[in-house]
Amino acid sequence: MHPPETYERAVRLRESGVSLARIADQLGLPRGTVAHWIYGSRARHMALLRAKQPVRVCAGCTRDPGDLDDPRAYAYLLGQYLGDGHLVTSARVPVLRVYCANAYPDIIEECRQAMLRVFARSVSIVPRAGCVGVQSYSTHWPHLFPQHGPGPKHRRPISLVNWQQAVVAEQPRALLRGLIHADGCRCINRVTTRGKQYAYPRYLFANESVDILGICGAALDRIGARWRFNRRNSISVATRADVALLDEFIGPKT
Repeated sequence: MHPPETYERAVRLRESGVSLARIADQLGLPRGTVAHWIYGSRARHMALLRAKQPVRVCAGCTRDPGDLDDPRAYAYLLGQYLGDGHLVTSARVPVLRVYCANAYPDIIEECRQAMLRVFARSVSIVPRAGCVGVQSYSTHWPHLFPQHGPGPKHRRPISLVNWQQAVVAEQPRALLRGLIHADGCRCINRVTTRGKQYAYPRYLFANESVDILGICGAALDRIGARWRFNRRNSISVATRADVALLDEFIGPKT
């Protein structure tokens, strides 16, 4: 008889996209046992039990969400969430998940640390194809990220509530770092003018949400960095002084 915690861990791993074989290896169980838990009679039994249990009420609801222990870490995590994150609230315990490319281990670790500093008791790294999911379960995440909702972010309005606006106004650099780490880059732009080639660094931030692009542009305005739309869904920061300004707190991805 395996403890309930082992079963719950197997279910969470499967919900995160981990294969049955990998789950069995990680938990030291036969693959048939894991398959029975996920697809067999026990899975149906546990689904019935969960259906009778209400989603746990957040113990932090009496606390002002804007009363953060580490506003800088939150602003960074907010940028990551707006770029490549999502919040799953259909499970009994909500899970915040941010996807980070395998090519940038430092960003993966920075995202993990930001979750821990903001609220998480524990953070797991779940391998996916070409990336990892940095994730944490907590009943308080929906209060910290009220932008969550059904469907892709670019198909619904995204706006910051008052306490988030206050955090972003105080920590625009941390927000921009999170946004660029999620959906942006520092690259070399090469152009040819009158037969002569020029190369210069620039920052790009691309997102399909007009609202999220606006949040990025407002943060750039706050720190005095000039920007423009180089495409309908992309912001460019290209002047030498402004690239140097962003280099002070972002730099190339690692």
